[in-house]
Amino acid sequence: MLIWIIVAIVVALVLFGVVAFNRLRTADIGAQEALGGIDVQLTRRADLIPNLVTTVKGYAEHERGVFEEVTAARTGVTQAAGSGSVEQRAAAEGRLDRALVDVMAVAEAYPDLKASANFQQLQSELSDTEDKLSFARQYYNDAVRRLNELVRTIPWLFFTGVAGVKERPFYDAPAGQDVPPTVQF
Repeated sequence: MLIWIIVAIVVALVLFGVVAFNRLRTADIGAQEALGGIDVQLTRRADLIPNLVTTVKGYAEHERGVFEEVTAARTGVTQAAGSGSVEQRAAAEGRLDRALVDVMAVAEAYPDLKASANFQQLQSELSDTEDKLSFARQYYNDAVRRLNELVRTIPWLFFTGVAGVKERPFYDAPAGQDVPPTVQF
């Protein structure tokens, strides 16, 4: 009878270990997927920007420095999305945000450009992408919160080493990025 009790306890512990391992790995995969969602939206925004720049360029050929910075910022976002940390992604996004504000400031100086249907469509798509990016950031931070709660609480924290799971950083926008840029037309 004692042997059956010991076997039952060992089986229960093994089953609990499997459940803990799977729960931690599932939460980690969810956070990783959510970070990928941010990358998708950043890439979408980076892909829209060349069209916006091309449209603005036709009206403002002499603003070469602005367009070079947009190109460099876009390249930075692409590189950070491929292999960067959360902090590198946020910094690259901040640089792209600043470059985009500069493009919009150039566009503000050209009334014909502001009235262009192509420019208005690109501006609308960019706004839609910003909304999706905001949602993706929130989704990532929610997934990280769930993961970090597991990693920090008993009994799950005893299984973090076995599961190969650790805390993840939250996605914090770079300094000054907590307020959307205002562009007046």
